Amino acid sequence: MPDTKLTQNQKKHLRRLGHGLQPVVLIGQQGLTPAVVAEAASSLAAHELLKVRARVGDRALRTEVLSSLAEKTRSELIQTIGNVGLLYKKNKELSTILLPDT
Repeated sequence: MPDTKLTQNQKKHLRRLGHGLQPVVLIGQQGLTPAVVAEAASSLAAHELLKVRARVGDRALRTEVLSSLAEKTRSELIQTIGNVGLLYKKNKELSTILLPDT
C-alpha cells in the first residue's frame, strides 16, 4: 500500500507526465516473478514514474498482475490502458516529480 493517497488532480498530472514514457519493465508468460518485482522497485526508486507492459492473458488477469506489482513495490497504480500500466512511487530522499497540491 502506498504511503499517501493521490487526488484525482495529481493522478491526472502523472498521467500527463507518463504519456511520453516507454514501458521499462515487461511482464511475460512467466508472470510476476521476484526478478520483475526487483526490477520494477529499482526503476521506481530511480524514476518515480514507471510504465509496465504486462502480456499475461485477459484483462482481468492483467489488472490483477499490475495491482499485485503495485502492492509488492508499495507504489500506486495510476492507470491501465490495454497491456500497459502506469505506476508511481514518491522517492522520499530525492523527489524529481512535483505534484500539484490538490
